[in-house]
Amino acid sequence: MTAVVLDLTLRDLTDADLAACGFACSELHLAQVAKEFDRARRGEVDYLAVCTKTGLPVAIGGVDYMPHPGAGSLWQLSVHPALQSCGIGTVLIGAAEQRILARGHGRAELGVELSNPRARALYERLGYVAYDEVLESWDQQNPDGSITRHEAMCTQMRKQLR
Repeated sequence: MTAVVLDLTLRDLTDADLAACGFACSELHLAQVAKEFDRARRGEVDYLAVCTKTGLPVAIGGVDYMPHPGAGSLWQLSVHPALQSCGIGTVLIGAAEQRILARGHGRAELGVELSNPRARALYERLGYVAYDEVLESWDQQNPDGSITRHEAMCTQMRKQLR
């Protein structure tokens, strides 16, 4: 077996990156991500990209500083399916946690769907602890282009960063 080493960089996600982020979500979701750039300019969120040497994003995710005082909420985390289980999600989450600390906050929060035990296992391995379950909902785009409201029970998790 031959090991492949990826030369990755981490930077802020930009409008120009969105065309390459179809791996992460639907067109509807990418349009919603684009709206978050206004919030990023106001300092309410950070939106990160883990990129290949060519600058193409292979993982994206955000930190929202508004929902939980004293914390950053990780959300919309996604790694290209072909590169999952390679440690890229761990790099992305670590970078997000550093952004939270740089803002002077000591806690990270996130929600994970009950139907996603693989992601929950990653978060637990990284030190996140479940503290609640809530019903969350959001619009999603179906393969035929129609929009429906998606509801999911989500485990709320947190991690003390200092």
